[in-house]
Amino acid sequence: MRRGGARGPIAGAGVLVDQYTALTCAHVVRHPDAVMWVEFAENRELEPVAARVLPGGWLPEAEGGEDIAVLRLDRPRPQARPAPLEPRLRGGMEVSATGYAEGFDDGMTLWGRVSGASGERVQLDAVTKAEVVRAGFSGAAVCTRPGEGRPARVVGLVVSWRGDMGELLPENNRLAFSYLIPVDRIAELSPLIKELSSPYAWDHGFEERLTRWFEDPDEEPVKITVVPPGSGKDRSLRHLRHRAHIVYRGGGSSRPDLADHALEHIAFPPGQYLAYWDWLLGTRRRPARAPALAADRPPPTVLVEGLDEEPEPGPLIELLARLRECGCRLLIVFRHAGGTGWTAAYDGLLRPALLGHADTLLDRVRRAEFNRAVQFGVVDENSLASATETADRRQVERRLIGELTDPQRQLTALRELIGTLRADLRRHGGRA
Repeated sequence: MRRGGARGPIAGAGVLVDQYTALTCAHVVRHPDAVMWVEFAENRELEPVAARVLPGGWLPEAEGGEDIAVLRLDRPRPQARPAPLEPRLRGGMEVSATGYAEGFDDGMTLWGRVSGASGERVQLDAVTKAEVVRAGFSGAAVCTRPGEGRPARVVGLVVSWRGDMGELLPENNRLAFSYLIPVDRIAELSPLIKELSSPYAWDHGFEERLTRWFEDPDEEPVKITVVPPGSGKDRSLRHLRHRAHIVYRGGGSSRPDLADHALEHIAFPPGQYLAYWDWLLGTRRRPARAPALAADRPPPTVLVEGLDEEPEPGPLIELLARLRECGCRLLIVFRHAGGTGWTAAYDGLLRPALLGHADTLLDRVRRAEFNRAVQFGVVDENSLASATETADRRQVERRLIGELTDPQRQLTALRELIGTLRADLRRHGGRA
C-alpha cells in the first residue's frame, strides 16, 4: 500500500480479497477520505491502482472498531488471484506474514505461531524477537502454511506489535509480540468480508476447469455451463472473464459490436470488411473466400454471459455459429438450466462443434499413429493396413455416434470419444 501516488512511500501492506476489494489497517490509510495506491508486488506486470474506503468500510481503533479499512479499487484487477479467507483460527497454528519494512521494498516474510485463538486481537509468538513484525507489516495477510492440495489461506491481518520496554525495534525489548485481527472478527464487522469468507464464496473446481479450457485449445471448442447469478461460481467467472478475447452480455451487448470485435481476429481480403460484417449478422450471403482466423494468433474465445438473458437469442446463436465457422471458441453461460435458447444452443452450437472436433482429433490420431509407425520402421507393404489400427477403431466409433438419434446420448458418447482420442494422441506422441 503506497500513499501519495503510485510511486509514493510505502505505508503498509494489504490483502486483495476479490478483483475490486482490498483489506488493510485503518492506521495505514490514516483518513477515511484518503486515496491509497495498491501495488501488486507478486506481479510487477500489473499496474498499481488507486483505492478508496468503501462505505461502511472504515473501522478505526479510535472509534471502538478494530483498525480495519475495506478499500474498493478504482479499476478491477482480475489477473491477480484473490486471497482465500479462512475464518477458523486455532492456537498453535504456524503462520507467516509478508510485509514491507524499511529497506525491503520487495517484501520480507516472517514466521510465527498463533498463541491463542480467542479475543479481538490475537497474539503471534515469533521464534526470535527479530521475527516480530515491525513498521511496514501493518495490514499484511497472516497466512497458514500450505498443505498438500490446499493452498495457503489468510486467517487475519497484522495490526501491531508490542514490546515490554517501549523500544522502537522489537529486538531492543526484553519481550516482544506480534498481533493480528482474525478474519472471523473482520467478518463480524463487514458484511462483504463475511460473504467472501464463506465456504461458498468461490467455486475453485469450476475455476480450475475453466482455466484449463482457456489454456488448452484442444479442449472442447464450445463449452456450455450454468452459472447462477450471485453464486460462488458467478464470482469465480468474473475473475476469469478477462481471459476471453470478446465478452458479450446477454441483454446488454449488441450483435453489431460483437461482429465488429470478432473481425479484429478474422483474416479477410482488403476492402471486404462490410461484406464479412454483413455475413456475420446474417444480412448477406457468405463471401466467396472462406472466412478464417489470422494464422499467427491462437483461436480467439468468445464469452457469452447470460445467453438466456438475451431477449431474442435466435439471431445471436446464428451469429455465434458463423463465428464457429471461422474457428472461434465459444464459452456459453446460462443463468438458469433450460433457459431461453438452451435447446437451440445445444443443437446449433455444441453438437456440431463436438462432432467437428472429434473428426479433427481423429485425423490427428491417424497421422500421429502413422508417423510413429514410420519412425519405428514397422510400415512396409505388408503392414501398411495396420499402421493406423487405433484410428480405424475410433473411426468406427465415430460413425456409430453419428447414427445416434437421441441428442443427449450422442453428446455423452462424443465427449467420451474426444477424451479417448486425446489419450490416443498423448500415447502416440501427438499434442493433446
